[in-house]
Amino acid sequence: MKRPQFVRARRGVTLIVVLVLLSVMLLGGLAFARMSEIGMLASGNAAFREASLQASQVGVNSAYAAVRALPSEATARGDWYWPTIQAADADGVPTVDWNKAPEVTVGSYQVRYVVERMCTVADVTDTLRQCLIKQTPVPASSRVGTEALDPPNSRQFRITVRVQGPKDTETWVQSLVTKGS
Repeated sequence: MKRPQFVRARRGVTLIVVLVLLSVMLLGGLAFARMSEIGMLASGNAAFREASLQASQVGVNSAYAAVRALPSEATARGDWYWPTIQAADADGVPTVDWNKAPEVTVGSYQVRYVVERMCTVADVTDTLRQCLIKQTPVPASSRVGTEALDPPNSRQFRITVRVQGPKDTETWVQSLVTKGS
């Protein structure tokens, strides 16, 4: 008995359909592999960023300890402290020579910091007008008829920290700290 002619033609169509399905599955597998790779890169970048933020805290703490140890706030100290606000770029980062700033190594991260006193003049004669200050309220007397005492003035300093790490990670952190009178 002879087979009908259309049965032989279907054999070739089945082969083509299988090849097309295999090609679609191959492309889907490649796309999934690429998405997994991108996800791993993104999570790695997030981990580097988080580690650099943690390293920046070492810079903030080191800078604050150095500010507390300053014998005179009116005198610049090398290339890390200025008694007045410095010029800044569009992002608010002081335009200073960062290669001369003190460096602290935290693991594979290099942390550098600079400090500016939030004043417009080096020799301050009127802190309320020449400096950005923080006023701390002092508890007033409980006696009737007595005036409340003026709050003491505290000086504020802006600490800017630059952290550089692996894979060209660069993080900038600014913090305002207060030193009491």
